[in-house]
Amino acid sequence: MMNMPRSAGLRKALLFYGLIGLLGWLLGWTPWLLALALALQLIWSHYQMQRTLTWLQSFDDSEPPRAKGEWGKLLDSLWHFRRNHRSELRKLQNSLQRVQRTVESLSDGLVIIKPNGEMQWWNEAAAVMLNLRPGDEGQMLTNLVRDPAFVEFFDRNRDYVEFVWTNPRTGSFLQFTNNRHAAGNRLLMVRDISRLRQLEQMRQDFVANASHELRTPLTVLQGYLETFADLSDALPERLRKGVDLMLAQTKRMANLVNDLLLLTRLDSIDKPVDAKPVDMNVLLNSILTDARALASEKGHRFELHLDSPVALLGVENELRSAFSNLIYNAVNYTPADGEIVVRWRHDAQGGYLSVTDNGVGIDQKHLPRLTERFYRVDISRSSSTGGTGLGLAIVKHVLMHHGARLDIDSQLRRGSTFTCCFPANLLQTDASESADD
Repeated sequence: MMNMPRSAGLRKALLFYGLIGLLGWLLGWTPWLLALALALQLIWSHYQMQRTLTWLQSFDDSEPPRAKGEWGKLLDSLWHFRRNHRSELRKLQNSLQRVQRTVESLSDGLVIIKPNGEMQWWNEAAAVMLNLRPGDEGQMLTNLVRDPAFVEFFDRNRDYVEFVWTNPRTGSFLQFTNNRHAAGNRLLMVRDISRLRQLEQMRQDFVANASHELRTPLTVLQGYLETFADLSDALPERLRKGVDLMLAQTKRMANLVNDLLLLTRLDSIDKPVDAKPVDMNVLLNSILTDARALASEKGHRFELHLDSPVALLGVENELRSAFSNLIYNAVNYTPADGEIVVRWRHDAQGGYLSVTDNGVGIDQKHLPRLTERFYRVDISRSSSTGGTGLGLAIVKHVLMHHGARLDIDSQLRRGSTFTCCFPANLLQTDASESADD
Protein backbone atom coordinates (compact mmCIF):
# COMPACT_ATOMS: atom_id res chain seq x y z
CA MET A 1 0.00 0.00 0.00
CA MET A 2 1.37 3.42 -0.98
CA ASN A 3 2.26 5.79 1.86
CA MET A 4 0.81 9.27 1.13
CA PRO A 5 2.86 12.14 2.59
CA ARG A 6 0.92 14.30 5.03
CA SER A 7 1.77 17.86 5.96
CA ALA A 8 1.59 19.27 9.44
CA GLY A 9 -1.48 21.31 8.47
CA LEU A 10 -3.33 18.22 7.29
CA ARG A 11 -2.52 16.38 10.51
CA LYS A 12 -3.82 19.29 12.56
CA ALA A 13 -7.05 19.39 10.55
CA LEU A 14 -7.61 15.66 10.97
CA LEU A 15 -6.92 15.91 14.71
CA PHE A 16 -9.33 18.86 15.06
CA TYR A 17 -12.15 17.17 13.21
CA GLY A 18 -11.43 13.91 15.07
CA LEU A 19 -11.86 15.61 18.44
CA ILE A 20 -15.06 17.30 17.25
CA GLY A 21 -16.36 13.97 16.04
CA LEU A 22 -15.47 12.31 19.37
CA LEU A 23 -17.14 15.09 21.36
CA GLY A 24 -20.22 14.85 19.18
CA TRP A 25 -20.38 11.08 19.68
CA LEU A 26 -20.21 11.50 23.43
CA LEU A 27 -22.96 14.15 23.40
CA GLY A 28 -24.96 12.53 20.63
CA TRP A 29 -24.65 15.64 18.40
CA THR A 30 -22.02 14.45 15.98
CA PRO A 31 -23.51 15.78 12.68
CA TRP A 32 -24.38 19.14 14.19
CA LEU A 33 -21.00 19.71 15.79
CA LEU A 34 -19.17 18.69 12.59
CA ALA A 35 -21.37 21.01 10.50
CA LEU A 36 -20.80 23.86 12.96
CA ALA A 37 -17.03 23.29 12.95
CA LEU A 38 -16.96 23.18 9.15
CA ALA A 39 -19.00 26.39 8.89
CA LEU A 40 -16.71 28.19 11.34
CA GLN A 41 -13.69 26.94 9.40
CA LEU A 42 -15.14 28.25 6.11
CA ILE A 43 -15.96 31.64 7.68
CA TRP A 44 -12.44 31.88 9.09
CA SER A 45 -10.84 30.92 5.74
CA HIS A 46 -13.03 33.43 3.88
CA TYR A 47 -12.03 36.16 6.35
CA GLN A 48 -8.32 35.37 5.95
CA MET A 49 -8.68 35.23 2.17
CA GLN A 50 -10.31 38.67 2.10
CA ARG A 51 -7.50 40.11 4.25
CA THR A 52 -4.90 38.53 1.96
CA LEU A 53 -6.56 39.83 -1.23
CA THR A 54 -6.86 43.33 0.25
CA TRP A 55 -3.16 43.31 1.09
CA LEU A 56 -2.16 41.96 -2.31
CA GLN A 57 -4.22 44.61 -4.08
CA SER A 58 -2.68 47.44 -2.08
CA PHE A 59 0.45 47.49 -4.37
CA ASP A 60 2.52 49.20 -1.68
CA ASP A 61 5.34 48.19 0.64
CA SER A 62 3.07 47.54 3.66
CA GLU A 63 3.59 44.37 5.68
CA PRO A 64 1.03 41.55 5.38
CA PRO A 65 -1.71 41.12 7.99
CA ARG A 66 -0.80 39.00 10.99
CA ALA A 67 -2.08 35.47 11.08
CA LYS A 68 -1.24 32.15 12.70
CA GLY A 69 -0.99 28.66 11.40
CA GLU A 70 -1.05 27.84 7.74
CA TRP A 71 -2.36 31.28 6.79
CA GLY A 72 0.56 32.89 8.59
CA LYS A 73 3.04 30.74 6.67
CA LEU A 74 1.27 31.56 3.39
CA LEU A 75 1.37 35.29 4.07
CA ASP A 76 5.06 35.11 5.03
CA SER A 77 5.88 33.32 1.77
CA LEU A 78 3.88 35.85 -0.24
CA TRP A 79 5.61 38.70 1.59
CA HIS A 80 9.10 37.37 0.78
CA PHE A 81 8.14 36.72 -2.85
CA ARG A 82 6.62 40.18 -3.18
CA ARG A 83 9.64 41.88 -1.63
CA ASN A 84 12.08 40.02 -3.90
CA HIS A 85 9.89 40.74 -6.92
CA ARG A 86 9.83 44.46 -6.12
CA SER A 87 13.60 44.48 -5.66
CA GLU A 88 14.16 42.83 -9.05
CA LEU A 89 11.62 45.18 -10.63
CA ARG A 90 13.46 48.22 -9.26
CA LYS A 91 16.73 46.88 -10.67
CA LEU A 92 15.13 46.35 -14.09
CA GLN A 93 13.57 49.83 -14.00
CA ASN A 94 16.91 51.40 -13.08
CA SER A 95 18.65 49.48 -15.87
CA LEU A 96 15.95 50.51 -18.35
CA GLN A 97 16.25 54.15 -17.29
CA ARG A 98 20.02 54.02 -17.72
CA VAL A 99 19.60 52.53 -21.21
CA GLN A 100 17.00 55.16 -22.11
CA ARG A 101 19.22 57.99 -20.85
CA THR A 102 22.15 56.55 -22.78
CA VAL A 103 20.14 56.23 -26.00
CA GLU A 104 18.73 59.72 -25.61
CA SER A 105 22.21 61.16 -25.13
CA LEU A 106 23.51 59.63 -28.38
CA SER A 107 24.30 62.06 -31.17
CA ASP A 108 23.12 59.46 -33.71
CA GLY A 109 19.40 59.06 -34.33
CA LEU A 110 17.63 55.75 -33.72
CA VAL A 111 14.21 54.88 -35.13
CA ILE A 112 12.46 51.55 -34.47
CA ILE A 113 10.40 50.50 -37.48
CA LYS A 114 7.63 47.90 -37.23
CA PRO A 115 7.47 45.06 -39.79
CA ASN A 116 4.69 46.93 -41.61
CA GLY A 117 6.91 50.02 -41.95
CA GLU A 118 5.34 52.17 -39.22
CA MET A 119 7.50 54.09 -36.75
CA GLN A 120 7.28 52.74 -33.21
CA TRP A 121 9.86 54.77 -31.28
CA TRP A 122 12.72 57.22 -31.82
CA ASN A 123 15.24 59.11 -29.71
CA GLU A 124 15.72 62.86 -29.43
CA ALA A 125 18.49 63.01 -32.02
CA ALA A 126 16.27 61.35 -34.64
CA ALA A 127 13.44 63.73 -33.79
CA VAL A 128 15.71 66.74 -34.41
CA MET A 129 17.27 65.43 -37.62
CA LEU A 130 14.01 64.19 -39.16
CA ASN A 131 11.67 66.75 -37.56
CA LEU A 132 9.60 64.03 -35.86
CA ARG A 133 6.84 64.87 -33.38
CA PRO A 134 5.04 62.76 -30.73
CA GLY A 135 1.97 62.53 -32.96
CA ASP A 136 4.02 60.88 -35.71
CA GLU A 137 4.10 57.56 -33.88
CA GLY A 138 2.47 54.94 -36.08
CA GLN A 139 3.15 56.91 -39.24
CA MET A 140 5.11 55.58 -42.20
CA LEU A 141 8.57 57.19 -42.38
CA THR A 142 8.24 57.36 -46.16
CA ASN A 143 5.25 59.70 -45.65
CA LEU A 144 7.61 62.18 -44.00
CA VAL A 145 10.69 61.61 -46.21
CA ARG A 146 9.26 61.49 -49.73
CA ASP A 147 12.50 61.39 -51.70
CA PRO A 148 12.14 58.57 -54.30
CA ALA A 149 15.72 57.40 -53.69
CA PHE A 150 15.03 57.16 -49.95
CA VAL A 151 11.75 55.31 -50.56
CA GLU A 152 13.64 52.78 -52.72
CA PHE A 153 16.27 52.33 -49.99
CA PHE A 154 13.58 51.96 -47.31
CA ASP A 155 11.54 49.42 -49.28
CA ARG A 156 14.57 47.20 -49.92
CA ASN A 157 14.69 46.38 -46.19
CA ARG A 158 18.16 44.86 -46.40
CA ASP A 159 20.57 44.64 -43.48
CA TYR A 160 23.51 47.02 -43.18
CA VAL A 161 22.64 48.98 -46.33
CA GLU A 162 23.68 52.63 -46.16
CA PHE A 163 21.99 55.57 -47.85
CA VAL A 164 22.92 59.26 -47.81
CA TRP A 165 20.10 61.80 -48.08
CA THR A 166 20.24 65.59 -48.20
CA ASN A 167 17.63 67.16 -45.95
CA PRO A 168 16.06 69.94 -48.05
CA ARG A 169 14.84 71.74 -44.93
CA THR A 170 18.26 72.09 -43.26
CA GLY A 171 20.66 71.23 -46.08
CA SER A 172 22.37 68.63 -43.86
CA PHE A 173 23.64 65.28 -45.11
CA LEU A 174 22.05 62.33 -43.28
CA GLN A 175 23.35 58.78 -43.50
CA PHE A 176 20.77 56.01 -42.92
CA THR A 177 21.75 52.45 -41.99
CA ASN A 178 19.39 49.47 -41.76
CA ASN A 179 19.81 47.01 -38.86
CA ARG A 180 17.77 44.11 -37.53
CA HIS A 181 15.84 44.52 -34.29
CA ALA A 182 13.74 42.32 -32.02
CA ALA A 183 10.35 40.87 -32.99
CA GLY A 184 10.96 41.39 -36.69
CA ASN A 185 11.37 45.14 -36.31
CA ARG A 186 14.05 47.27 -37.93
CA LEU A 187 16.43 49.67 -36.22
CA LEU A 188 17.13 52.58 -38.55
CA MET A 189 20.25 54.53 -37.58
CA VAL A 190 20.55 58.15 -38.70
CA ARG A 191 23.84 60.04 -38.59
CA ASP A 192 24.53 63.64 -39.54
CA ILE A 193 27.64 63.51 -41.75
CA SER A 194 27.49 67.14 -42.89
CA ARG A 195 30.80 67.94 -41.21
CA LEU A 196 32.48 64.92 -42.81
CA ARG A 197 31.10 65.94 -46.21
CA GLN A 198 32.43 69.47 -45.73
CA LEU A 199 35.87 68.16 -44.79
CA GLU A 200 35.83 65.76 -47.76
CA GLN A 201 34.82 68.62 -50.06
CA MET A 202 37.61 70.79 -48.63
CA ARG A 203 40.09 67.99 -49.25
CA GLN A 204 38.89 67.50 -52.80
CA ASP A 205 39.00 71.23 -53.49
CA PHE A 206 42.51 71.50 -52.06
CA VAL A 207 43.80 68.56 -54.07
CA ALA A 208 42.13 69.82 -57.23
CA ASN A 209 43.41 73.39 -56.83
CA ALA A 210 46.93 72.30 -55.86
CA SER A 211 47.06 69.88 -58.78
CA HIS A 212 45.88 72.50 -61.24
CA GLU A 213 48.41 75.01 -59.90
CA LEU A 214 51.21 72.46 -60.18
CA ARG A 215 50.25 71.34 -63.65
CA THR A 216 51.31 74.54 -65.46
CA PRO A 217 54.81 74.93 -63.96
CA LEU A 218 55.44 71.21 -64.37
CA THR A 219 54.47 71.43 -68.03
CA VAL A 220 56.90 74.33 -68.52
CA LEU A 221 59.69 72.52 -66.67
CA GLN A 222 59.12 69.31 -68.59
CA GLY A 223 59.12 71.16 -71.92
CA TYR A 224 62.42 72.92 -71.25
CA LEU A 225 64.03 69.78 -69.83
CA GLU A 226 62.99 67.78 -72.91
CA THR A 227 64.56 70.51 -75.04
CA PHE A 228 67.78 70.31 -73.03
CA ALA A 229 67.70 66.51 -73.31
CA ASP A 230 67.47 66.80 -77.10
CA LEU A 231 70.61 68.95 -76.97
CA SER A 232 72.36 66.64 -74.50
CA ASP A 233 75.26 66.05 -76.90
CA ALA A 234 76.23 69.69 -76.55
CA LEU A 235 76.06 69.60 -72.74
CA PRO A 236 78.85 68.60 -70.35
CA GLU A 237 78.58 65.14 -68.83
CA ARG A 238 77.66 66.45 -65.35
CA LEU A 239 74.85 68.62 -66.72
CA ARG A 240 73.63 65.82 -68.96
CA LYS A 241 73.08 63.51 -65.95
CA GLY A 242 71.35 66.30 -64.04
CA VAL A 243 69.01 67.05 -66.93
CA ASP A 244 68.11 63.36 -67.35
CA LEU A 245 67.41 62.99 -63.63
CA MET A 246 65.32 66.17 -63.45
CA LEU A 247 63.35 65.11 -66.52
CA ALA A 248 62.58 61.70 -65.03
CA GLN A 249 61.44 63.21 -61.71
CA THR A 250 59.40 65.88 -63.49
CA LYS A 251 57.59 63.24 -65.52
CA ARG A 252 56.92 61.31 -62.34
CA MET A 253 55.53 64.45 -60.70
CA ALA A 254 53.38 65.12 -63.77
CA ASN A 255 52.00 61.58 -63.58
CA LEU A 256 51.16 62.13 -59.91
CA VAL A 257 49.34 65.38 -60.69
CA ASN A 258 47.40 63.72 -63.50
CA ASP A 259 46.37 60.85 -61.20
CA LEU A 260 45.26 63.29 -58.50
CA LEU A 261 43.18 65.24 -61.01
CA LEU A 262 41.61 62.01 -62.25
CA LEU A 263 40.75 60.92 -58.71
CA THR A 264 39.27 64.34 -57.97
CA ARG A 265 37.08 64.09 -61.05
CA LEU A 266 36.00 60.57 -60.11
CA ASP A 267 35.14 61.73 -56.59
CA SER A 268 32.89 64.48 -57.93
CA ILE A 269 30.83 62.11 -60.10
CA ASP A 270 28.34 59.71 -58.53
CA LYS A 271 27.59 57.62 -61.64
CA PRO A 272 28.89 57.53 -65.21
CA VAL A 273 26.72 59.81 -67.33
CA ASP A 274 27.98 58.91 -70.81
CA ALA A 275 28.12 55.12 -70.56
CA LYS A 276 28.29 53.34 -73.91
CA PRO A 277 29.01 49.76 -75.03
CA VAL A 278 32.78 49.20 -75.00
CA ASP A 279 34.34 46.56 -77.28
CA MET A 280 36.61 44.67 -74.88
CA ASN A 281 38.58 43.08 -77.71
CA VAL A 282 39.62 46.46 -79.13
CA LEU A 283 40.22 48.05 -75.73
CA LEU A 284 42.36 45.24 -74.29
CA ASN A 285 44.43 44.80 -77.44
CA SER A 286 45.16 48.53 -77.45
CA ILE A 287 46.29 48.45 -73.80
CA LEU A 288 48.43 45.35 -74.33
CA THR A 289 50.17 47.03 -77.27
CA ASP A 290 51.33 49.78 -74.93
CA ALA A 291 52.18 47.24 -72.21
CA ARG A 292 54.40 45.25 -74.59
CA ALA A 293 56.28 48.45 -75.44
CA LEU A 294 56.66 49.19 -71.72
CA ALA A 295 57.99 45.67 -71.04
CA SER A 296 60.21 45.41 -74.12
CA GLU A 297 63.40 45.23 -72.05
CA LYS A 298 62.02 42.65 -69.60
CA GLY A 299 60.95 40.06 -72.14
CA HIS A 300 57.53 39.43 -70.63
CA ARG A 301 55.14 36.98 -72.26
CA PHE A 302 51.60 38.33 -72.69
CA GLU A 303 48.48 36.24 -73.20
CA LEU A 304 45.02 37.62 -73.96
CA HIS A 305 42.03 35.29 -73.59
CA LEU A 306 38.70 36.66 -74.79
CA ASP A 307 36.35 33.96 -73.52
CA SER A 308 33.29 36.16 -73.96
CA PRO A 309 32.04 38.17 -76.95
CA VAL A 310 29.88 40.52 -74.85
CA ALA A 311 30.53 44.25 -74.70
CA LEU A 312 30.74 46.17 -71.42
CA LEU A 313 28.50 49.18 -70.84
CA GLY A 314 30.64 51.95 -69.33
CA VAL A 315 32.84 54.98 -69.86
CA GLU A 316 35.69 53.89 -72.11
CA ASN A 317 38.26 56.41 -70.85
CA GLU A 318 37.65 55.40 -67.23
CA LEU A 319 37.76 51.69 -68.02
CA ARG A 320 40.97 52.18 -70.02
CA SER A 321 42.54 53.94 -67.06
CA ALA A 322 41.52 51.16 -64.64
CA PHE A 323 42.59 48.26 -66.86
CA SER A 324 45.84 50.02 -67.80
CA ASN A 325 46.75 50.48 -64.14
CA LEU A 326 46.24 46.78 -63.43
CA ILE A 327 48.23 45.63 -66.48
CA TYR A 328 51.05 48.16 -66.02
CA ASN A 329 51.32 47.15 -62.34
CA ALA A 330 51.75 43.56 -63.47
CA VAL A 331 54.52 44.70 -65.84
CA ASN A 332 56.28 46.75 -63.16
CA TYR A 333 56.19 44.09 -60.44
CA THR A 334 56.89 41.00 -62.54
CA PRO A 335 60.57 40.06 -62.97
CA ALA A 336 62.16 39.61 -66.39
CA ASP A 337 60.85 36.74 -68.53
CA GLY A 338 57.66 36.65 -66.47
CA GLU A 339 54.18 35.85 -67.75
CA ILE A 340 51.10 38.12 -67.71
CA VAL A 341 47.66 36.74 -68.58
CA VAL A 342 44.65 38.98 -69.28
CA ARG A 343 41.25 37.26 -69.48
CA TRP A 344 37.72 38.56 -70.19
CA ARG A 345 34.80 36.23 -69.45
CA HIS A 346 31.22 36.32 -68.24
CA ASP A 347 28.55 34.15 -66.63
CA ALA A 348 25.01 34.60 -65.34
CA GLN A 349 26.21 36.80 -62.45
CA GLY A 350 28.25 39.27 -64.53
CA GLY A 351 31.48 39.94 -66.42
CA TYR A 352 35.04 39.47 -65.16
CA LEU A 353 38.29 41.09 -66.32
CA SER A 354 41.27 39.41 -64.64
CA VAL A 355 44.99 40.22 -64.80
CA THR A 356 47.28 37.42 -63.59
CA ASP A 357 51.06 37.54 -63.20
CA ASN A 358 53.74 35.31 -61.71
CA GLY A 359 55.60 38.21 -60.12
CA VAL A 360 56.67 39.04 -56.59
CA GLY A 361 53.18 38.75 -55.07
CA ILE A 362 51.77 40.56 -52.04
CA ASP A 363 51.66 39.53 -48.39
CA GLN A 364 48.11 38.84 -47.15
CA LYS A 365 48.32 41.50 -44.43
CA HIS A 366 48.55 44.25 -47.08
CA LEU A 367 45.51 43.21 -49.15
CA PRO A 368 42.79 45.03 -47.10
CA ARG A 369 44.59 48.39 -47.53
CA LEU A 370 45.91 47.91 -51.02
CA THR A 371 43.40 50.28 -52.68
CA GLU A 372 44.02 53.16 -50.25
CA ARG A 373 45.56 56.30 -51.68
CA PHE A 374 49.37 56.42 -51.41
CA TYR A 375 49.48 53.09 -49.57
CA ARG A 376 52.69 51.29 -50.47
CA VAL A 377 53.54 47.67 -49.73
CA ASP A 378 57.26 48.36 -50.10
CA ILE A 379 58.26 52.04 -50.18
CA SER A 380 61.68 51.44 -51.70
CA ARG A 381 60.38 49.13 -54.41
CA SER A 382 57.44 51.42 -55.27
CA SER A 383 59.75 54.39 -55.56
CA SER A 384 62.09 52.51 -57.83
CA THR A 385 59.29 51.55 -60.18
CA GLY A 386 58.10 55.13 -60.42
CA GLY A 387 54.57 54.47 -59.16
CA THR A 388 52.44 57.20 -57.61
CA GLY A 389 50.59 54.99 -55.11
CA LEU A 390 47.27 56.03 -56.67
CA GLY A 391 46.80 53.38 -59.36
CA LEU A 392 44.68 50.93 -57.38
CA ALA A 393 42.74 53.79 -55.79
CA ILE A 394 41.81 54.90 -59.32
CA VAL A 395 40.81 51.33 -60.19
CA LYS A 396 38.57 51.12 -57.11
CA HIS A 397 36.84 54.44 -57.88
CA VAL A 398 36.28 53.56 -61.54
CA LEU A 399 34.75 50.23 -60.55
CA MET A 400 32.56 51.90 -57.92
CA HIS A 401 31.23 54.23 -60.63
CA HIS A 402 30.22 51.17 -62.64
CA GLY A 403 28.72 49.31 -59.69
CA ALA A 404 31.58 46.81 -59.78
CA ARG A 405 34.18 45.58 -57.30
CA LEU A 406 37.85 44.55 -57.27
CA ASP A 407 38.85 41.10 -55.99
CA ILE A 408 42.51 40.49 -55.18
CA ASP A 409 44.13 37.08 -54.82
CA SER A 410 47.88 37.12 -54.19
CA GLN A 411 50.58 34.97 -52.63
CA LEU A 412 54.05 36.17 -51.77
CA ARG A 413 56.64 35.19 -54.42
CA ARG A 414 53.97 33.31 -56.42
CA GLY A 415 52.13 36.10 -58.20
CA SER A 416 48.83 37.92 -58.10
CA THR A 417 45.42 37.98 -59.76
CA PHE A 418 43.36 41.17 -59.85
CA THR A 419 39.75 40.64 -60.99
CA CYS A 420 37.27 43.37 -61.91
CA CYS A 421 33.76 41.99 -61.30
CA PHE A 422 31.00 43.81 -63.21
CA PRO A 423 27.25 43.29 -62.64
CA ALA A 424 25.24 41.47 -65.30
CA ASN A 425 23.20 44.57 -66.20
CA LEU A 426 26.34 46.15 -67.73
CA LEU A 427 26.84 43.33 -70.24
CA GLN A 428 25.64 43.59 -73.83
CA THR A 429 25.90 40.75 -76.33
CA ASP A 430 26.76 43.06 -79.21
CA ALA A 431 27.41 46.79 -79.27
CA SER A 432 25.95 47.08 -82.77
CA GLU A 433 22.78 45.30 -81.73
CA SER A 434 22.29 47.66 -78.82
CA ALA A 435 22.76 50.62 -81.10
CA ASP A 436 20.15 49.27 -83.51
CA ASP A 437 17.70 48.80 -80.66
